[in-house]
Amino acid sequence: MIQRSGKTLVPALAALALLFAGSVAFAQQSSSSTTGTQHTAKPAIHIMSDAEFARSAAEANLAEVKLGNLAQQQGTTQTIKDFGKRMVTDHSNAEDNLKTAAASSKIDLPTTLDAKDQAVYDRLAKLSGEAFDRAYALDMVRDHRGDVAEFRHEANDGEDAAIKTFASNTLPTLETHLKLAREMYHSVSAQKTSESKGHSG
Repeated sequence: MIQRSGKTLVPALAALALLFAGSVAFAQQSSSSTTGTQHTAKPAIHIMSDAEFARSAAEANLAEVKLGNLAQQQGTTQTIKDFGKRMVTDHSNAEDNLKTAAASSKIDLPTTLDAKDQAVYDRLAKLSGEAFDRAYALDMVRDHRGDVAEFRHEANDGEDAAIKTFASNTLPTLETHLKLAREMYHSVSAQKTSESKGHSG
């Protein structure tokens, strides 16, 4: 009787072991799958060093100045032209301040547009009229949204004192630029909508 009971018990225990192992594997797979999904939905943010931030900020300043001059030439509304003028003034000042900070930290800054910014400039330079206004306004919203995020991170977590101070001092200006850029974009978009309704009527 005991022997028969033992024979019955062994397969039962083996089945339980297999079931447990399968449950663990499934849980691990589910955990891995969930982690992968979260990583895909929210990719890791590249954390720049102080030097990388400084070079990125310099490229942004160069781009905003050049695009600001283009906006003054090709913008069809006073809002676009005024914004472009402010970009030239504010980002030229920011570049001067950045050069001072970078020099004290022995960081070399770029003096020409990078390929991405040059491509944006070339694309906008081919536009005119309302198409230019809308494209420029949208580009300014996107650019300054990214700039504000980068400058805020550097102002909070930067390690180089001079570069961190530059970021802190410049951040309020960029936040104002983003606010104005959004207003500018809504303005040119509303103008297009109003004109479309007028033509349809």
